[in-house]
Formats: sequence, structure tokens, C-alpha cells
Amino acid sequence: MNTLTKAGPAAAPQETATLQTKATAAAAHTAQVAPFIATTNLRKSFQMGPTMVHALAGVNMTIEGGTFQAIMGPSGSGKSTLLYLLGGLDRPTAGHIIVGGHEIDKLDENALAAYRRRFIGFVFQSFNLIPSLSAWENVAFPMRFAGISRRERQKRAFALLERVGLADRRSHKPTELSGGQQQRVAIARSLVNEPRLVLADEPTGNLDTASGQSIMELLAELHRDGRTILVVTHDPRMAAYATHQIFLLDGRVVSEEIYREGTELAHAPTPS
Repeated sequence: MNTLTKAGPAAAPQETATLQTKATAAAAHTAQVAPFIATTNLRKSFQMGPTMVHALAGVNMTIEGGTFQAIMGPSGSGKSTLLYLLGGLDRPTAGHIIVGGHEIDKLDENALAAYRRRFIGFVFQSFNLIPSLSAWENVAFPMRFAGISRRERQKRAFALLERVGLADRRSHKPTELSGGQQQRVAIARSLVNEPRLVLADEPTGNLDTASGQSIMELLAELHRDGRTILVVTHDPRMAAYATHQIFLLDGRVVSEEIYREGTELAHAPTPS
């Protein structure tokens, strides 16, 4: 038997319009505050001989767009693994990843390649430049796969090298550049497809102090331009440039207090 509920008096047209306006505003507000990056119970395990290594052991986190995040943690804490999963370079063992509305863990290989090409800029510790190509050719290389003409590739590469302060080194091969200059070329290359998210894995790890400082300043400049920046680093100086810090221990996100306690214990002298 159907149960009928007695209806109250009908809302006035003006009241209805007001309610609809409020509902629209609430929906817009919800969309605005949705995190740019969200992970749920993110796990990654590797088989190393007879041992199963749990690089990530259930990472739950949210990151707002337009922030500069420094991911801190000792070796083996899962920092680089987290970065590679967010960038679509690897797949999780379990859990979910959403980046800018993309459900990364559900993308097939073709969609994942398109996501990396259009959405992500990668910067690696070892630069990953092609030795036989000049600086501008290295920067332009990713555009080959987007069907962009050589003339346009060169134009964009020249502009990006000028932006990172290497206009006068654009025809130099990687072996003719210092470590800091090679990393600047790598950063310029990461920007060719105008990514919304830049992922940098220990970008100052192979650089001297002065070169590392200049790379941090360049990443901060990219952040001021409106990009979201995630940097895996051991360098405590990065905290001065980051808007937020993420602390990892044993494959889990922890508070700064727990992180400090854990790292201090790890470096404490062993009683004799």
C-alpha cells in the first residue's frame, strides 16, 4: 500500500528561486573545494627475491591545486614511489588516485600515456637528457609525439630556455653544460606541454649548493605562475619555498612530530 504524505503550502516563486540560487552556489562551492589530488588507501608492493617490500602501506592524503608541496622522508620511505604513482609512471597494488578529476588507477595504457603527456611535467634527479641532442632539441623532444612541426617545436623550446636563463646555451650538448644547467634544461623540457602538475624527484640531489638553490628558486617561480608543484627531497632548504610539507615514514603519511621523532631515533648513536 502506498503511503501519501500531506504536502505543505507551495513555496512562493521568489522563495523557490532563492533556494535554487543557494543550491547552485553550494554546488559551485563544493566543486571549488574538491582537492586537486586525492589518494585513498594507496598501496604499492614489490617482490625482491623471497621478500615482499611494501613501499606504500596505505597512503590517504589530499592536496589542493596551486600549492607547492615538499615530500620529505628518509631513503626507503616511499617518496619516489608515491611520485611515480601520481605521475602515472607506475600502477598501485591497491587503492585509488584522483588527480585533477582523472582516476589514474582506472586508466588504460593509452589513456595513461595521454595523461602523462598532457597533464604532467617530470623532473628527475639524473636529468635524463639525451646526450646526442642539443639543449633545445632535448626540450623540444616531447613535442614530437604531439604532431607539432619542427619550426613550432624550436620556437617553444627557445622561449622556454630563455625563461630558465639558458638562451645562450640552447645549442650546447648536455656534456657541455654544468649540472645546474642540465637540470634547467630538464625543467624547461617538463614545461613544453604546459602541464598543470610538475613532479620533481630529488631535483637538487646531484647539484652543488649554489646550483641547488637556483633550481629551488626556479620551481618557486613556476609555483607563482599557478602550477601545482610536488617535490621529493632530502634538502631541508626546500621547506622555505614550499607552501606545505608531506612527511613519509615506512610507506605512510605521518605528522611532522612523529616524523621528527622517527628520524631522530634512526640517527641516534647505538649504545656501546
